[in-house]
Amino acid sequence: MSIKVLIVDDSALMRALLTEIINGAPDIDVVGAAPDPIAAREMIKTLNPDVLTLDVEMPRMDGLEFLDRLMRLRPMPVIMISSLTAAGSEVTLKALELGAVDYLAKPRAENLSLLQDYAEEIRDKIRAASSARMKSTARVGVPSAPTLAHPKGSFSTRLLSEKVIPIGASTGGTEAIKDVLAALPGEMPPIVMVQHMPDTFTPSFARRLDRLSRLTVIEAQGGERLHPGTAYLAPGHSHMRVRKSGGGLVLELSQEEPVNRHRPSADVLFWSVAEQVRHHGLGVILTGMGKDGAQGLLSMRKAGAWNIAQDQASCVVYGMPREAAEIGAVDEVASLGDIAGSILAKLRMLDKGASPRG
Repeated sequence: MSIKVLIVDDSALMRALLTEIINGAPDIDVVGAAPDPIAAREMIKTLNPDVLTLDVEMPRMDGLEFLDRLMRLRPMPVIMISSLTAAGSEVTLKALELGAVDYLAKPRAENLSLLQDYAEEIRDKIRAASSARMKSTARVGVPSAPTLAHPKGSFSTRLLSEKVIPIGASTGGTEAIKDVLAALPGEMPPIVMVQHMPDTFTPSFARRLDRLSRLTVIEAQGGERLHPGTAYLAPGHSHMRVRKSGGGLVLELSQEEPVNRHRPSADVLFWSVAEQVRHHGLGVILTGMGKDGAQGLLSMRKAGAWNIAQDQASCVVYGMPREAAEIGAVDEVASLGDIAGSILAKLRMLDKGASPRG
């Protein structure tokens, strides 16, 4: 049975272009195209689509207001399709917070050489969204700071300087990473993160994480020396690696070819941790479409690191964690709400001198 898609966009040209692109896949069918959210509301009732594509700026009701109402009354997978600008990135991050599954730039019909790549990307995102696990209500607002049974100063200086925590995520990862970081104390080993997103989004995402967590969160610029209490987000245009330098670790950025169709790639980051940090790594792989990160996480585990994967029940899309678990790359599988606690428990154990697999 084909995946039923409803397009919501005020531009007749965009509705036609998206319909042509999406209908080019044999397993996906555009069942309707609405010019605004009011019309979409009625079409949802009659057509019962599996996935909605949603514009942001529209007449009668903007996309965010409609998304908020939709997620409260009839949660369903929504892919935001908007302009990839700095202002648009803030709006899109808000949409993801409200419950949207994924996002994509609007296609440009004049650039035919890129249109085929765009077609493959949106079809893949629709397929992933169709199997996404939806929440009954949107998660909105700033989360309250959790009570942590781990007071500042309880990790040794040795552990804080030796350990590195790489995190990889894709679809659904903006909220998953936020939830993990928000539940961690400010005193942590350095955290290095890859989230699949465009480079116009990563500065806004880093600033949002910095506001919502006790850690200092920055978008990496390349050349930074890793410090405890800081989380470094790979920019959307570059792979990120860690490298030993002068008794410490520094970050390197490169614009080499995409790996697993992604740049930045979680595999590239995990491979560097396996090579440079070895058993001092503590890997985390979160919700996401595809297999990026699985092989790198396996390399980390073979080097003696300890790895944790998000479980299927709490993933928006159970792709990357599943691939990692299936090849034996993880030591523990946990729900999103338990991952921060598992990280802290493992760090406490390692601080007492236990082996990484202890």
